[in-house]
Amino acid sequence: MEDSPAVIDQVYRDSRLRLAFLSAVVSLAAAFAASSAPIPLFNLYRAEEGFNNADISLTVVAYDLPTLAALLVMGRLSNYVGRRSTAIASLGLLALGCLVLLNVHAVGTLLARRVLMGLGAGLASSNVTAYVVDAVPSRPAWLASVASSQTVTLGLAVGAIASGALVQYGPSPRHLTYLVAVGSLFVSAVLIVVSPETVTRTPGAWRSLRPSVRVPSRVRGLLPVAAAVFLSTWATGAFYQAFVPGLVEDQLHSRSSLVLGLVFAAFMAPSVLGAPLGGRFTPAAGQRVGMTVFLARWIGITTAITAGSLTVFIAATVVAGAAQGIAVSAAIRGLLHGSTVADRAPIFSVIYLICYSAAAFPTSCPASSPALSRCRRSLSGTADSPSSPPSSPSPPHATPLAKGRADNERRTQAGRREGGRQHRSGPLRVVPRRRAGRLALLHAPET
Repeated sequence: MEDSPAVIDQVYRDSRLRLAFLSAVVSLAAAFAASSAPIPLFNLYRAEEGFNNADISLTVVAYDLPTLAALLVMGRLSNYVGRRSTAIASLGLLALGCLVLLNVHAVGTLLARRVLMGLGAGLASSNVTAYVVDAVPSRPAWLASVASSQTVTLGLAVGAIASGALVQYGPSPRHLTYLVAVGSLFVSAVLIVVSPETVTRTPGAWRSLRPSVRVPSRVRGLLPVAAAVFLSTWATGAFYQAFVPGLVEDQLHSRSSLVLGLVFAAFMAPSVLGAPLGGRFTPAAGQRVGMTVFLARWIGITTAITAGSLTVFIAATVVAGAAQGIAVSAAIRGLLHGSTVADRAPIFSVIYLICYSAAAFPTSCPASSPALSRCRRSLSGTADSPSSPPSSPSPPHATPLAKGRADNERRTQAGRREGGRQHRSGPLRVVPRRRAGRLALLHAPET
């Protein structure tokens, strides 16, 4: 009977920590679901606002660079002001970014939103992820690494699919997605408010804002191999984010936002299933197994692009996603082993600095847009002739509509040479419009 109060107190603390774990996981998933919400809308923006592939790639960079800045400056902030305060701040930034996107008619608005989302995601990546590990149950042993590494991936996949479905079938597709995201972020903030704090506030918050990259000495020997895992897997994720909109339109001949979300999730979702498998291996063995399969699947992806096989491309994508989950969760498990509460936010700050640096490279590289265009042409069965000029970032004339536009433009030019008369063909007419300093030809039905 003397032990009863202590037992009751322990049960109460455990239940409170479980609430904190649930709140942190839901908040982290909601944060990255909101981050991926615009992806199914990219083709809609391309069609209605005239955005091109270079604009879409720029939005990825506008997201990644503020994320890196937030990780450098605020990666350790929660050690001083608490996990809950930084979690609520990150959710607020993400919600503000969603509200900005309710009225997108220019690339600048999209970029501004991605900057806000990048700051919120950077704050969440280190601090909310550390909150997840602080509150994680002790069993199973691999749960901390899987929850901290795969909640982000799960959020990205769920966000892309849910956004695609809302855009495809819901009313007001350009607004409903963001309103739902704001609602989920609000619910997450309420859960954080009612959850317990896992860190004692201490002085030094302002000093912690000085850019710093530090990890415990025991982690430094493990970091090079883990960094190779993070660099390769996250660079691949950024490749898919920039590549998928053009692939869906050019090869699948579809502007369906749901299809776009599903194809993007084909890489992200299997990672969540692969991560628990990594728990069966030691951290070193899990990284070896995961990266071996990941390399083999990249060979399959390259072969599919060369051969123009979309089926092989998607199959290799699914397996690569599962291999990514095994390798990344094993790498994080090794880095977290033996960590203290004060170690976790700095460790995750370094992890995500590496990850987002890798994600920024494929889209910020000057050669990336032509390279992606060549990949799309290969999968769609077209290729440049030896005398053709270098590819532009815009999609090739792969769809029947695009081919019709090209034919109509040639006929129009021929009509001008004959006497400047406007050429009319079939049920379409040519509407001249100035955009970006060049004459753009749009098709409108005759009235």
